[in-house]
Formats: sequence, C-alpha cells, structure tokens
Amino acid sequence: MDQAVRRRRQSLFLMFLLAGIAMSSWVTRTPAIRDELDVSTAQMGLVLFGLSLGSMLGIICSGRLVSRFGTRPVITWGTWLLIAGVVTISAGSAAASVLAVTAGLCAFGAGMGVGDVAVNVDGTGVERISGVTTLPALHGFFSLGTVCGAGAGMAATAAGVPVHWHLAAVVLPAAGLLLYAMRGIPAGTGRAAPEAWREDGRGVRHPAVWKDGRLLLIGAIVLAMALAEGSANDWLPLLMVDGHGMDATSGSLVYAGFAAAMTLGRFTGTFFLNRFGRTAVVRASAAAGAVGLLLVIASDNPVLAGAAVPLWGLGAALGFPLALSAAGESGPDETARVSLVAVIGYVAFLVGPPGLGFLGDHIGLRPAMLVVLACVACAALLAPAVETRPRTGVAASAPDGAVECPATADDTDRCEPPAHLLTVAERAFALRPTESDSACANIYAGLLKQALASVGNAA
Repeated sequence: MDQAVRRRRQSLFLMFLLAGIAMSSWVTRTPAIRDELDVSTAQMGLVLFGLSLGSMLGIICSGRLVSRFGTRPVITWGTWLLIAGVVTISAGSAAASVLAVTAGLCAFGAGMGVGDVAVNVDGTGVERISGVTTLPALHGFFSLGTVCGAGAGMAATAAGVPVHWHLAAVVLPAAGLLLYAMRGIPAGTGRAAPEAWREDGRGVRHPAVWKDGRLLLIGAIVLAMALAEGSANDWLPLLMVDGHGMDATSGSLVYAGFAAAMTLGRFTGTFFLNRFGRTAVVRASAAAGAVGLLLVIASDNPVLAGAAVPLWGLGAALGFPLALSAAGESGPDETARVSLVAVIGYVAFLVGPPGLGFLGDHIGLRPAMLVVLACVACAALLAPAVETRPRTGVAASAPDGAVECPATADDTDRCEPPAHLLTVAERAFALRPTESDSACANIYAGLLKQALASVGNAA
C-alpha cells in the first residue's frame, strides 16, 4: 500500500471517529435540551423528527452530489451543514426556541447524511485500490467515537455544563479536524466520468441499479442489520427496564455492553473476514445476532437476557459495512450502488425504531422485537449475496498499486492483494478464505478459543 493510499485511509479513520463523537455528544444531551425547551416527551419526539427529516434528505441527495462533484466537496458541504446545525441547536437551546432547535437538528441531520454516504463511497474506493478490507474498521472508529462522545457527554452533564457550551466545545473543533482530514482525500474521488453526464450538463445519468436483483438482496441484508443496530440504540435500555425489570442504571450498563461489543466486533472483524471470507462472516454474524435476540426476547431471567446482549451487538457489528463493500463492487457505478444500499439502511435506522415503538405500545417491547429477530434470521439466509464476484467480461482497470480482479476466477470470497502491498501486520492476517461448509463453525471456534484464553489468563 503506497503512502497516498495509507494517508487516505487515516483521513477516513479520523472522519468516522469524529462523526461518532459529534453524534453521541448530541444524543447524551437530549434530556437537558428537553428540559430547557420545557416540552413533553411526545413534543420532543416531534422536535427529533427534524433530525430524521434532515438525515433522509441528506442521504437521498448525497449519491447524485457525489457523482456530480466527487466525495471531497460533498464531505465539505456536509461538515459546514453540521456546524450550522450545532450553532443553531445551541442558540435555540439557550433561547428555549423549539423551532430553532428543530431547524438546527434538520441541518445537523442533513450534514451527517450527506457526509456519511460520501465517506462510505470513499471507503469502498480505498478497499478496491488497496485490496485491504477497510470498511469494518472505519465503522469501528465510528463506534469508538460514540463511546468517547458519550463519556464526554456524561461528564458534561455531571458537571452541569450548559448544553450550548458543551456542543460548541466538542463539535466545532471536531468539524475543524474533519476539514483538515479531507486533505488526504484526492479531488475527483467518486465523480462520474464525463461521458456519464447528460447532454445538457444538468446532471448525471444513473443506471437503474434498483433493477439489480443481487443489489436488492444486499440491501435487504443492510436493512436487517441496520434494524438490529437501530432498535438497540433506541429501545435497548427501555427493553431491559420494562421487559426484564432492571433499574435504569442496569439498563444503561447493558446498552454500554452492546456498544462495546459492536466496537470490538468491527475492529476484530477483519481477521475473520480475511480468514473465512465475506459470506461466512455475514452468515455467522447474523446467526450470532439472532441467537442473542432470541435469548433477550424469550428469557425471563434478566441476568441471562443481559448477558445475551453483547452477542446481539457482535451480530450487528459487521453486516452494514460488509454489505456496503459488496454493493460497491457488485457492478458499474459504484457511487449509485453504495448510495442505494445506504438509503435502504438509513430507512431502517430512522423508520424502524419508531415502528417498533408503535408495535410495542400494543403488544409490548419484547414481542415487538420478534420483527427484528425475523429480519436478522433472513439476513443469514441471504448472506451469499455479499460474495465477491468478478465483473463479467473484462478485468477492471485499476490505478497504480491497485489490485485487479481477473475476469474469470475461481469462486473465491475476495481478490487476494499482492504480498508487497501489505504491511507486516496486514500480511500476518492475509490468509486465503476457505469455502467449506464449516466456515461459520470455525469462526465460532476461534471466538471460543480467544474467550477461554482470556479466562485462563485472568485466572
């Protein structure tokens, strides 16, 4: 991997970390903002609709913006929208203005949505050029950022720091670092070729990627795994309190276990991906998530239910980033394909949890989670859709130092990069995937061995 690609990966790592910090900093202060606005929980739900609306608008527009202008300017615009949103939220909170906070959340969500699709498009490009799995670690840095931001938010709350000072102290420097990190992103990344532009110059001709059956199956996997993650983010503490009789502190601790398991899964997932291949890892992840969900739903023992939550988190960790990788290489027009799958995922993030809440009002939260369980189980069955397949007919041309997948190849789960492109650490994990039927069992065996070794060392 050459220096330019390495610097580009580091820039993306920083972007994901800071995005996680920004998001969790806002989330941890929602109770304080509700109190400053003096609104009910139902009214606060309407305020939060601004965030959902802005996020969906940003995500829907991002794909075409990237195709027209490239990832670098789109990330820049998203960053400035995020800054404007934070400033508006801070001012609205200080002035107790519901309208200002709602408008600020809309701008904040639009900035996050626009930038998120763009950085994921850039991440799939880095994977293609370097031949090194990148997206799981990128999303791991986002999870790490949420943990750091949540810690800072709890400290600010305990110290009685006003919301506007806290958000300004965290998000504005983070936005400045994001702008600095973009220096590592080459200009023109993700931009459509001139021949793809319309004759009138007013836009880009996008192929009808939604007609690709395999891409829609990948989108179904993303929807299921995003629902598994989003439902935990929104409902897990309440599920533990109302469904299993835990106190609020224990419910928060269980959620912390979920977040930690997701972070661990994303940082360690590359090892299993390189060892067993994408299909086996997605299948094993979905199976683990389904087992964790089943125990949480079916068990009346709160200790067992709480202990099963990290399994839920591990299961939800890798499906989203690995499906994005598969979408990017599933055919021509990488930007349109990643954007479509990302939109499907964020629909699940934004619409799924409120739908579960509505269903939970009628049948209870524990039975409502059966919907999530069914979706995750289906994702395990659809896992072969994420298998790496060479594009038909010709080998894709790649920049200098990139890995070119041949036009015809054995049915492998990834294109092996040349050894000289790997660092010493990466070379240690660059093992050929196996396509045996026992791949999932081998993954679980590896996890079990690591767990037993940790217990032995502790003893």
